[in-house]
Amino acid sequence: MEVNERRINQQVRSFEKALNGFSNTEPFARYLTRFFKENKQMGSSDRRMTSRFCYNYFRIGKAKADLPAIERLALAEYLCETHSELVVLVYPDLLATMGSSVTDKIKVLFEKFNFQLGDVFPFSEYITENIEKEAFIASFFTQPNLFIRIKRGFEKEVKSELENVNFAFEEIGLQTLALPNGTKLQQLVRLEGKYEVQDLSSQRTIQFIEALPNQSWWDACAASGGKALLFLDKYPKTHLLVSDIRMSILRNLDERFQKANIRQDYRKKVIDLTKDTTSILGNELFDGIILDAPCTGSGTWGRTPEMIQQFSVNQLAEFSDLQRNIAKHVVRHLKPGGVLTYITCSVFKEENENAVDYMVNELGLKLDRWEVIKGYEDKADSMFAARLIKQ
Repeated sequence: MEVNERRINQQVRSFEKALNGFSNTEPFARYLTRFFKENKQMGSSDRRMTSRFCYNYFRIGKAKADLPAIERLALAEYLCETHSELVVLVYPDLLATMGSSVTDKIKVLFEKFNFQLGDVFPFSEYITENIEKEAFIASFFTQPNLFIRIKRGFEKEVKSELENVNFAFEEIGLQTLALPNGTKLQQLVRLEGKYEVQDLSSQRTIQFIEALPNQSWWDACAASGGKALLFLDKYPKTHLLVSDIRMSILRNLDERFQKANIRQDYRKKVIDLTKDTTSILGNELFDGIILDAPCTGSGTWGRTPEMIQQFSVNQLAEFSDLQRNIAKHVVRHLKPGGVLTYITCSVFKEENENAVDYMVNELGLKLDRWEVIKGYEDKADSMFAARLIKQ
């Protein structure tokens, strides 16, 4: 196979320039957008390859950290792609197996380079036992899908429009579709408000929420409103309070609700859940509370692989303390017999089962059920959800 060495070297220089300018203080996607604006001479193909190289490089985490960046990048390209001119140039002997499965490629790299899967994600000892660790780590080498949730009643219209514009998609359920990552949904102007971008595992958390008409519910960490929209789509006759720590977040939520044509009343409040909530909520009690807690986000690092290198185990203890503090304040507003749905996008036991143990042993809740939602089996995020009842 002939390769354009000059072009590859230019692509590698762009990759190194982008990588060296990244300070690890913000999401890489945000940094990369700014990087491209500052380097307007880069064409679309250059931007595409720079993005691909960077994300693939992050996907091998801390594995083979002793190698030069270009060699690590070639190993990453081998694992993540089925064709790469860089691999042909740097490791031509790997070319014959580039079409193999990820599992087989990992074996090849172990034999040739002593490539250790544990070095990719060096936090395995903290992962919940319910997760198949090798399968979870290997999933980092495959780009997750883009998932959408169709608003109830618009299923046929959305699917028909996707077919009209020749967008490939897979039906996961009546309201859930999987599309290739990078699908340009902004082209679907006519469908605005009729679907939401929401990960498959996030959609599955609704299985842990059961509400009755006229019940009062609280989405305590609402953020941009994904769980609230999911909840209201299934339970439109409930009364919902949404809260977060900053008004700017809730304004974004308002915009999203308007686009989704949410007509039923909902309340919103700025609440710092790390402090006494009775100063704002008084003695108000809810039939149910959704606590999508702040967490490490380790179950979503397949989408943001730069986080593997940014993460420190010390942060795990910080998030654990934060989750327990928030739960302590939130639970006091739950009616006896009321339900708390606890959700994280983490794979770490300390943020999941151990957090549930705290709520059972210290906060008077009874565990109904919990589940690690293994998104790595479906090219999706991995999450945790638990349903607890106040006694």
